[in-house]
Amino acid sequence: MPGGRLTQQERQQIALGLADGLAYAEIARRLDRPTSTITREVMRNGGPTAYRAEVAHRATERRAHRRTQAAPRGAEAPAQAYGRDAEAVREFEETFTTVMMGSGMPTMMSRVMASLTLTDTGSLTAAELVQRLQVSPASVSKAIAFLESQGLVRRERDERRRERYVVDDDIWYQSMMASARSTAQIVEIARQGVGVLVPGTPAATRLENVARFLDFVSEAIARAAEQAREILQTKSATTSDGAAEPSSD
Repeated sequence: MPGGRLTQQERQQIALGLADGLAYAEIARRLDRPTSTITREVMRNGGPTAYRAEVAHRATERRAHRRTQAAPRGAEAPAQAYGRDAEAVREFEETFTTVMMGSGMPTMMSRVMASLTLTDTGSLTAAELVQRLQVSPASVSKAIAFLESQGLVRRERDERRRERYVVDDDIWYQSMMASARSTAQIVEIARQGVGVLVPGTPAATRLENVARFLDFVSEAIARAAEQAREILQTKSATTSDGAAEPSSD
């Protein structure tokens, strides 16, 4: 597969492919590029409905210029465990971040979430996040507060009494359950509004329809999360004893 940055012509082909409703994988195949490259390119430049080749090209040039100015001399990518390709890991982390941003998560929160998720331990201290992301402690603190409010991160103390921020399989379950509870609260309020606006009126009917729809969704989310955790934990328990230790060579 060809390396290097996307050319302006390739970006135009991406825009045409999106306009034709092609999947990222198909666009990538036609350009002989990794699918992750196309995903990252689109998500960081407006998403599939707002992507513009010219705008994306100029934005990429500006980002490259800023990185060149900010990069310290002699800086090297950190060594990777398990024989991983450092550049491939960096590119995937960027893709993971931009996809979360595309889902509505703010930029710094997405960067912190990606960093935590893609570490083998699933946890980092504030100082480690500051060093890894090259941002201020205040930025990390704000991002963690947001992620914690969404149920996506929990705090714990390590053996040195340092506070660590943790993501694990159960965090995603807890986040989904928190989402279901939040949706259920909207249902309750909507149904209260039906009485206030007088049942049978247009506004009350609209609220009742909202309540019915969201009630179904919240119950489905909670039920699916419970089933998924039970099934996946059972599978993990039955396979973990026989799992091979990955080689670090």
